[in-house]
Amino acid sequence: MKIFFSREHRFEAGCDEAGRGSLSGPVVAAAVIFDKKYRNKRINDSKQLTAEKRLELRRVIQRDALAWGVAFVHQHTIDKINILNASFLAMHKALDNLRLTPELILVDGNRFNPYKNIPFETIIGGDAKYISIAAASILAKTYRDEFMMKIHQKFPYYDWINNKGYPTLAHREAIRKYGICRYHRKSYNLIPPVQTKMNF
Repeated sequence: MKIFFSREHRFEAGCDEAGRGSLSGPVVAAAVIFDKKYRNKRINDSKQLTAEKRLELRRVIQRDALAWGVAFVHQHTIDKINILNASFLAMHKALDNLRLTPELILVDGNRFNPYKNIPFETIIGGDAKYISIAAASILAKTYRDEFMMKIHQKFPYYDWINNKGYPTLAHREAIRKYGICRYHRKSYNLIPPVQTKMNF
């Protein structure tokens, strides 16, 4: 059973990100605040939904939320400050984009950098427990997927329209064949060393 809200706070912002494990493109974060009376059992962890359902629910979330924000942190910044700090930065920027100031921040995961002295809680698997985090996961995922599909048009051989920048075999082989482009994260292990079988 999904926990809809936490404790007594009136304005709780759920935060989540998408793209942490990708080899290319931005990390995207979202923050969502719902009215405490809001209920929608269809809103779930974005990984449990089809792409069509995510887009449908994005429209519902943006219509029904008291406030929502989305933010991108691109690959050059990821390379400078590392992906963990870039994820926190994206969440902070998403919170900056809210038209309401939250009284509590709920973050999917186990780590977070404090934001404006607002109390926060980290929840492992939070996107399956809190509706605001689940909604944030949907926004972050859909906005990032749209970005990756857009830049796929410039670099179709990386197959970003299907892999969204994640390390699939096709993506790795394209890097071997064509090299990297400006959207790749140069601080990542883009092409792992070939494993050689040893016979003793």
